[in-house]
Amino acid sequence: MVYRQPCGYCYAVCLKSDNIPIGDVHVSTDESFDFGYALRRPFWHRGIATEAARAVLERLRQDGLPYVTATHDVNNPRSGAVMRKLGMRYRYSYEELWQPKGFPVVFRMYQLNFDGSECVYRKYWENAAVRFVETFD
Repeated sequence: MVYRQPCGYCYAVCLKSDNIPIGDVHVSTDESFDFGYALRRPFWHRGIATEAARAVLERLRQDGLPYVTATHDVNNPRSGAVMRKLGMRYRYSYEELWQPKGFPVVFRMYQLNFDGSECVYRKYWENAAVRFVETFD
């Protein structure tokens, strides 16, 4: 089932062979337009998250969202690889006290602009005491 409510978008991810949910793709409708995805562990590393996320990004583009942001823990580089495959660009990194675990985590923030602009969502940057831009090979 697909729906849009003021709290955001949320799509169940199912295999093409059945209708059993194995994960989700979700987007907030606050100013961050935070984009995320999750799959049950047995379905990792098969390209499923990338395929599902592409479909949702196209829906968001059609709906007129100006951009989406997404973050990943630096200790989860595969999530960043999915973001890059989707055309998202790395913008900056920041440290945040991760709740509910209660310890600091460095997140990388990616963004995909649908409107052709070069704007960068800066709230995570502005709210973080520790922030920096990484260079990658």
